[in-house]
Amino acid sequence: MMIDESQALPAPVAAGVYNLYTGVELGDEAGAAVPTAAALGLEPPRFCAACGRRMIVQVRPTGWWAKCSRHGAVDSIDLDARR
Repeated sequence: MMIDESQALPAPVAAGVYNLYTGVELGDEAGAAVPTAAALGLEPPRFCAACGRRMIVQVRPTGWWAKCSRHGAVDSIDLDARR
């Protein structure tokens, strides 16, 4: 079965090695913790899932965008269109 690349999540928010909200490795006990606001969907990702680097994040009334210096940018509007 082929995976459609257009349906794959961008690297900064895809299932990666690092927690999107803390930047800690997921294998670490602290990496499993998710802040309450993030669990409720009120917090945008702050760290890249692929490399753990802090991302540039802009929050706006209609959503947010985040940019990793290594893996590019992702916009919440694009993610909503994939649902």
